[in-house]
Amino acid sequence: MRSYKIFCGSAHPEFGSEISKYLDILLSSASITRFSDGEINVQIGESVRGKDVFIIQPTCAPTNDNLMELLIMTDALKRSAANTINAVVPYFGYARQDRKAAPRVPISAKLVANIIQNAGIDRLITMDLHAGQIQGFFDIPVDNLYGSVVFRDYIKSKHFSDPIVASPDIGGVARARYFANKLGLDLVIVDKKREKANQSEVMNIIGDVNGKDVILIDDMIDTAGTMCKAADVLKQRGAKSVIALGTHPVLSGPAFERIEKSVLDEVVVTNSIPLAHKSAKIKVLSVVPLFAEVIRRIHYNESVDSLFI
Repeated sequence: MRSYKIFCGSAHPEFGSEISKYLDILLSSASITRFSDGEINVQIGESVRGKDVFIIQPTCAPTNDNLMELLIMTDALKRSAANTINAVVPYFGYARQDRKAAPRVPISAKLVANIIQNAGIDRLITMDLHAGQIQGFFDIPVDNLYGSVVFRDYIKSKHFSDPIVASPDIGGVARARYFANKLGLDLVIVDKKREKANQSEVMNIIGDVNGKDVILIDDMIDTAGTMCKAADVLKQRGAKSVIALGTHPVLSGPAFERIEKSVLDEVVVTNSIPLAHKSAKIKVLSVVPLFAEVIRRIHYNESVDSLFI
């Protein structure tokens, strides 16, 4: 069978190194440099002719630089006669701009999908897209992996006496319900609304959390405002503990400060994005085994879906 090679961009080199170790395959050589004006230059350091290639590059901050690096590396591999080019993008930037939320605004997620395809990428492997329908923006195969696999095992290991899953807002109900069903737990919802103009949001809890261990789950934690406010309300309603799960630790702006000052007992994230800082409250779970197994299965034409059944 045709062999494969793994390349890694500069967005998350640790992730690429761990993938290569897990698969017992050397990380392939590529030189990524920047000219004095900031332009990116890529040179592939070995032959890829006729090979199936996997590029590991989350498009996290700095999003534009990391996305451009992925595109330029793809072009270099395409011009080097690679057989297939598969982009492993644990975190897909611009995913929140998936619709027209106001007049005269772009659908940036669709634009990025077009650019990725036109660059020559044959397949996208990502995880917990902000909106599942983004898969439909592509005309190439998209594997949208579920981060809930690693969260499920971690929550089971905690042996909570009376756990319950919570969605931090109405928009995340489908995701939270899926996770709750996997664990055989009930679901509560944090409902945000403004009673009047110029007044702060009021949070209501749909469901009973008194005396329970609440598991808040979302696809990402950005500024952490929603999670921290939700935790406050849940504790006020009698929750024994509140733990927040977020697949992608974007953690921008005041996120770390908010988490440290919050009533959250623990914040659990994956290593889809490298953490800018460490925090005693933040636990990082590795999704390297998941992505490595998916890469192996794709190369050997085995089922990916069976990993999540």
